[in-house]
Amino acid sequence: MQLGLNSQVALVTGGGQGVGRQICLELAAEGAKVVVNDLFPERAAAVAADIVAAGGAALAAPADITQQDQVDAMVEQATRHFGQPVTILVNNAGIIPERREKGGRTPAFVDMPVVDWAKIVNLNVYGTMHCCKAVLPGMVSHKGGRIINIISEAGRIGEANMAVYSGAKAAIAGFAKALAREHGRHSVTVNSVALGAVSHEGIKDGPLSVAATVENNELLGKMLNLYPISKGVGRLARPTDVSGVVAFLASDRALFITGQTICASGGFAMV
Repeated sequence: MQLGLNSQVALVTGGGQGVGRQICLELAAEGAKVVVNDLFPERAAAVAADIVAAGGAALAAPADITQQDQVDAMVEQATRHFGQPVTILVNNAGIIPERREKGGRTPAFVDMPVVDWAKIVNLNVYGTMHCCKAVLPGMVSHKGGRIINIISEAGRIGEANMAVYSGAKAAIAGFAKALAREHGRHSVTVNSVALGAVSHEGIKDGPLSVAATVENNELLGKMLNLYPISKGVGRLARPTDVSGVVAFLASDRALFITGQTICASGGFAMV
């Protein structure tokens, strides 16, 4: 695609692997200057180095987005480094409930410790809010911007044993709609992209591993039946199935799309 992102600075949270990494690479390929955020400095540095090696512009920006002061410092650093404000924000960083044991199910809500609620809400909800608060003044002064939240189908339809996570992702979708109404007058669009299961290099085993096939993983075969497109193509979603949607929403071609949730989940939910 030729999306005209050459004059834009994009901040991608959780950009060190998986979907976030591919979003960074795709935005850079479209010409954006990319701020690669990750909690782990080595991951952010590796993705930024890949972008620079390919001829793009990137800044590694490790930070804990649950901490507003770290987010503010990251955005200030990015603005100084590139000489212009962040005009694209992709809120990709997130966390799902931990399983009781390897291969087991996540706990039901009544069995989940309160401390685990906080981990999920702090990163998914407050992390998104912290980043939005940090970049919005620059977008307003720039008279334009794009905010794209990576959420889950669990936030649209709910999912058993993922109640807190479902609630957190639903909260982000509602928050996005409100921001879209508040900042439309500043030419800032705010949208969400809902995902189902995504296979990527950061997952080393199980049905979401890139090495998993229906021949060597029985559970993967069952999961494919939940996704109409997966049944046709014989695989789960991959980061490249998401990054193109994000790049489009970040461009002027999507100027009149705001306050929406775009589903890139292979038909997992059709509501």
